[in-house]
Amino acid sequence: MDLSSSGRRPAGKVAQRIRSQRTTSNNPQLFEDTSISQTNFYGGFLPQQPQSSGFSNTEQFVGHSSGLGFPGQQLLNDPMANVAVQYGQTLAGQGTDLLNRNIKRYVSSSRLKYYFAVDTAYVGKKLGLLIFPFAHSDWSLRYSKDEPVQPRYDVNAPDLYIPVMAFVTYILLAGVVLGTQSRFSPEHLGLTASTAFVWTVIELVVLLLTMYILNVSTDLKYLDMLAYCGYKYVGMIVILLGGLAFQSTGYYISMLWMALSIAFFLVRSLRLAILPHSDPSTVERGNNKRRLYVLLVVAVVQPLLMWWLTRHLIAAVKL
Repeated sequence: MDLSSSGRRPAGKVAQRIRSQRTTSNNPQLFEDTSISQTNFYGGFLPQQPQSSGFSNTEQFVGHSSGLGFPGQQLLNDPMANVAVQYGQTLAGQGTDLLNRNIKRYVSSSRLKYYFAVDTAYVGKKLGLLIFPFAHSDWSLRYSKDEPVQPRYDVNAPDLYIPVMAFVTYILLAGVVLGTQSRFSPEHLGLTASTAFVWTVIELVVLLLTMYILNVSTDLKYLDMLAYCGYKYVGMIVILLGGLAFQSTGYYISMLWMALSIAFFLVRSLRLAILPHSDPSTVERGNNKRRLYVLLVVAVVQPLLMWWLTRHLIAAVKL
């Protein structure tokens, strides 16, 4: 074999690559030409060598990237941007504090906890008092250092636990009543809940406005009035249970009994708070009449609302 003839082609390639390297040394490339190391002299490809496990390439890349940065890095490193972020956080914190102060102005957390400070014994006694209040004699509130004691220590104190639970129980029981007549649907249940809630809000607002217009001063807070207005849901539960057990006869008998019980309970509970404690001779007769009218309106409206909020369930308890 003629070695000179067979070796001309590889030698020519080597010379050509050497010349290309000399010309590129004056004009450095941005990327390394890996074709030299990847091919042999005979035009074939060499097996790729595994990369080393060192961190030299990674460190070199990190060094270059730290100089270039990533999108948004200049914004984070900008002192003015940091000041703006801190100022925004300060404004957000001030807004949160302002919102919390305004909420606490109308609904104090400590005051709200007072209305839920109940126990099992109190709930049992209170339910018995609402259903059968005629045998109760002492209706005065107990005080400790000019502050009313918690409901768990005084059965006459208003609470919000029983009204809230009675409201939820009334909604569920209304669903059961509707189900006995095959009229149950989520829409009916939602309509019952929203109607009861709206009427409670309207009742409370009208009562507070009436007392304000008539200039009836009292120690009752709006949460106290909400509690007393919410006790009617206990009577509504008894009415629906009587209707389920004895159909329409049980419904109307339960309605009559609970109307009298709730009205009597409200008159005896609110009498000491709405009517003046002083000698009637020292108080104007007109002011006494206005207070008495407010007391009677509160006592009469509750049975009417009890009938209004259960009237659509009468058909479900009929035979």
